[in-house]
Amino acid sequence: MPEGDAVRRTGMRLDRALAGRVLTSSDFRVPAYATVDLDGATVVGTVTHGKHLLTRIEPVEGPPLTLHTHLKMEGSWRVVKPGQRWSGPAHEARVVLTTAESQAIGFRLGVVELIPTADEHTVVGHLGPDFLGPWTEADEQEALARLTARPDRRVGDALLDQTVAAGAGTIWTAETCFVNGVNPMAPVSSVRDPLRLLRRTRQMLQAAVPRADPITTGDRRNPLWVFRRQRKSCLRCGTPIQAGSLGEAGRERTTYWCPHCQPMP
Repeated sequence: MPEGDAVRRTGMRLDRALAGRVLTSSDFRVPAYATVDLDGATVVGTVTHGKHLLTRIEPVEGPPLTLHTHLKMEGSWRVVKPGQRWSGPAHEARVVLTTAESQAIGFRLGVVELIPTADEHTVVGHLGPDFLGPWTEADEQEALARLTARPDRRVGDALLDQTVAAGAGTIWTAETCFVNGVNPMAPVSSVRDPLRLLRRTRQMLQAAVPRADPITTGDRRNPLWVFRRQRKSCLRCGTPIQAGSLGEAGRERTTYWCPHCQPMP
């Protein structure tokens, strides 16, 4: 599943292509919205919260609307010029938004919802503060309170929980735990400075936004410290990297760590 930095790049791409533009046509290829016609509507812009995309639209008549989409595991948004060949098959398109200058196609989207903009809280209100959002002091304290509310929970599970703070996935959970010397399988109560862990996670996500490929080591030959490097030597100490499962049965996700650099407490 794309992580917060990839979703933010997608949102920025949609914003550049559509913000302030008038829709010359709209095509919703999902049953619930098959008859929706937004021709003549103005796209206000696209914002993100964690892994959620919110494209705000001013229709010709009626209250402002928000197109809420989520990429899930396989979704993507592509932007082309009107009439240009699509980069994916037409039968996988779920939403097509066209202006005089550009066309945005949402392929294999896991979520497609059209809701009143005033109701955006119903789809993202349950999430924690956005790692890539404004991140005020209040946001930071809220995320810290949510992180430490369950001290016996594994650190990796807490960081992956979007209701704690939104945006980190398996890559950034593994990488931020490594640079903080925290074992992702250890309990939250064992983390000496949980606020530093949150700040470092945010810092790494922010640094990743301008890049298409994540790099945490500074070396393109070995771009990541531990993610998907099980049984390979730790780039810092040479110890073989280990892998383990986080999450509930049936929804497991793999995390990675160096047992020497990230010892269990």
